[in-house]
Amino acid sequence: MKLLITGGTGLIGSALIPHLVNDYQVTVISRNPQRALERLGNSVHVVKSLDEISELSDFYGVINLQGEGIADKRWSSRQKLRIEQSRWNITRKLTERMQNAAQPPQVFISGSAIGYYGAQGETPVTEATKVEADDFAHHLCAEWERLALAAQSEKTRVCVLRTGVVLAPEGGALKKMLPPYLLGLGGPLGHGKQGFSWVHLDDMVGIILFLLQHEQAQGIFNATAPQPVAQEEFSKTLARVLRKSHFMRVPAWALKLMLGEMSQMLLTGQLVLPERLQQAGYQFKYPQLETALKDCLLPSS
Repeated sequence: MKLLITGGTGLIGSALIPHLVNDYQVTVISRNPQRALERLGNSVHVVKSLDEISELSDFYGVINLQGEGIADKRWSSRQKLRIEQSRWNITRKLTERMQNAAQPPQVFISGSAIGYYGAQGETPVTEATKVEADDFAHHLCAEWERLALAAQSEKTRVCVLRTGVVLAPEGGALKKMLPPYLLGLGGPLGHGKQGFSWVHLDDMVGIILFLLQHEQAQGIFNATAPQPVAQEEFSKTLARVLRKSHFMRVPAWALKLMLGEMSQMLLTGQLVLPERLQQAGYQFKYPQLETALKDCLLPSS
């Protein structure tokens, strides 16, 4: 069976593909095919754009992970447009191609993020929570999801992943957080009571494999560990795992000065529960934060 993957060289995609190549013929869309082959190996087929694929009917499934890093740069008007278009354009094209295919792929797994929920304070949220947010992250995710869900049909089931902060041994958000903690200068952001919803990279891969294989699974799924924490608790746990002091606090005004509008994403979090994944039977490998951080940060014995 054939799979088509966008965003295959990113943090999640590059961890996922080694688990797929023994059972599927994997095609990856990458703007830099040579770099993709160097990173992923010759067990995948790489094309530069969707235009090089004449017929999606050949594919069993599509996994859509493409998107400009949301926290890579300050949110200028131009950067926000880049973030939107990097997600919306490919999702729209994939959906249109599936709608027009005589035999469309049987499954379409597409990314989203917990930013969909907006600022939820200390109230836990699930996929059933009604959202009335009016910020950039919510609008970004809402349109991203709408475009993906339009591919749903009797022939194609769609799974949308509202992903939390992915914790990984190398790269990703954790790598960006580490420097002050390694210097003993770690601390919570703002008041620290905002929710911090996370997921270990191994579970992120496991969730995608689970949804790929379970033919009854469709709709929205929160790709987050079942035990989200307050941001202050995350910060304390990270410092404890690293055996570093934890006394600095980054005030909200300083974050707003450094990051502008993006600071709201850090100062107003969510406690997101993976209710539908657990109901479907997914078993988390890393349900607890401290265990997940130790796996990412401490050398295995």
